[in-house]
Amino acid sequence: MTDTTARPFQVDLRGVVDLLGRHIYSSPQVFLRELLQNGRDAIRARHDLDPSAPAGTLDIVPAGPGEFRFRDDGVGLTAEEAAELLSTVGRSSKRDDILGERREGYLGQFGIGLLSCFMVSDRIHVTSRSAKGAPAIEWVGDASGEFRIRELSDEDTRALPIGTEIVLSPRPDDAAMLAREQVTKLAEHFGRYLPVAVRVQEEGGSWRRVSREPEFLAEDREQLLAFGEQVLGARPLDAIRLNIEGTQTRGVAYVLPYAPPPGARQANTVYLGRMLVSEHVDDLLPEWAFFVRAVLDTTGLAPTASRESFVDSPALEHTREQIGAAVRAWILEQARAKPWVFQRFLGVHHLALKAMTLGDDEFARTVLPWLPVETSAGDMTIGELAERYGGARYTESVDEFRQIAAVARDGHPVVNGGYVHQAAIMRRLPEVLGIPVTRASVNEILDDLAPVPLDDRVLAVELEARATTALSDVGCAVTTRQFAPEELPALVVVDPEVQRRIDREQAKGDIGGGLWGGIVGSVGDLIDKRRATDPEAAQAAQLCLNWRSPLVKRLARLGDELVLSRTVRLLYVQALLASQRPLQANDRRILTQALGDMVSLSAGFTDHEGGTL
Repeated sequence: MTDTTARPFQVDLRGVVDLLGRHIYSSPQVFLRELLQNGRDAIRARHDLDPSAPAGTLDIVPAGPGEFRFRDDGVGLTAEEAAELLSTVGRSSKRDDILGERREGYLGQFGIGLLSCFMVSDRIHVTSRSAKGAPAIEWVGDASGEFRIRELSDEDTRALPIGTEIVLSPRPDDAAMLAREQVTKLAEHFGRYLPVAVRVQEEGGSWRRVSREPEFLAEDREQLLAFGEQVLGARPLDAIRLNIEGTQTRGVAYVLPYAPPPGARQANTVYLGRMLVSEHVDDLLPEWAFFVRAVLDTTGLAPTASRESFVDSPALEHTREQIGAAVRAWILEQARAKPWVFQRFLGVHHLALKAMTLGDDEFARTVLPWLPVETSAGDMTIGELAERYGGARYTESVDEFRQIAAVARDGHPVVNGGYVHQAAIMRRLPEVLGIPVTRASVNEILDDLAPVPLDDRVLAVELEARATTALSDVGCAVTTRQFAPEELPALVVVDPEVQRRIDREQAKGDIGGGLWGGIVGSVGDLIDKRRATDPEAAQAAQLCLNWRSPLVKRLARLGDELVLSRTVRLLYVQALLASQRPLQANDRRILTQALGDMVSLSAGFTDHEGGTL
């Protein structure tokens, strides 16, 4: 067996730079973010070494006629550290051979930040004087993969301030990236909230400071809301302060003053040690919390290699849960203590609240009593419904509600369950709030209505037969019942299956021929076959005449079949309109014909446009 010799991997620097630019970093613009990050960490390291050191400054000289320069007054580098850290891909400046084990509060982790400068320059020139008293060094790296390092003389070392300066010579194609306008923009974008002074040199040699205290951590609520208006483009409904101690995450969640698109997840802005990570972090909040947008700073979450998002980890999941808990607690607080704020919130984000109540019993118990519902007795909250009536009936569809609402009995209103999540919420009331709930269907309407008095039964049956004949062309049977109010002479009762068939016929007519028309027609044929063999499925629409109505009683005693026929047809159309159903072409024809005939009859005409009435 022959001996084997261990050899180090050979790294193609150009290949690594291409990897950074194409697959890790989203843009060459991040070179300045990496320099800001390394400079900030160097200042932090110097303070760890010497707490009396200056507060720290990061100075940027954009490339104009000359070269781009970046300077920090951080801990600096010795020759050994420069050789180890600047020339070894993947070695972090926070390793134990320099500063001990990785410490909290540092931004860099992967030791590849300086290499990002090769995305805009073929040459990196570094001069550095260490705070440890070693000679200053000069390090020059080339995109070809070579580097040179030398220690400076004592005289040159004394001439340099403690810290590090990086000089880049921009490539012609990347000159605009290092120019003053772009550099100033990037410095404000990435470093505006760094806890050190970030300055950009302007024309004439003056310095412009771009860093400041984070507005999203302001103590003053009005200042917090004013910043939220900048973030959202409109004044937020409220600002929810966030403080997750487990991951040292602080910030604010703004309640949107408008309803976002259904299913949308908000793009949250997150900083790591007050250095911008991304303005588009969409996995930091629970999915249900799409009605808030957060601006946060953290030091306890681990960034990915690109430092543009966070590693999916238990820490991230904990942070997400805690943010969700804070948002939920805010909602509950408004419902309990500030009902006027809650009503404003509810008016904008009722769908989100309804969705939350379906999966969270504790939340549902608190919020459901405040949710408004549409009932046959008017709009009211679920709490008011339970207090007044002790229970509720609900419909599964808006169409069923429209049919039932007009004749629902006093003292036993019906809730419209046809809106999004509403029927599911009604089904949860017995379990969550102990409110008895039953489902109401159109098939139960006639059973709930009072029959015609026995003395009038013969007359009513005759009216049913005569009216059914008048509506034979629309396939609508007629029945008579007693119900309130007496001003309502008739209502149309349509089985949901019948209504769906009507909708299919309308859709087929709107679509016409072709593929989709054929599909709609085929589905209708299958259902029609089932209805032909299933007596219950074969039930048609019914026109229910109100025997309490004086008009209906006069119709029953009317001997003129023509007037009765036209009146019944008008009542049929009126009932359709009262139930808020759109009129079909045949319904509009009936209305026009009946009105024309009634006008002719009232005027004493015996024919109509050459025809017989």
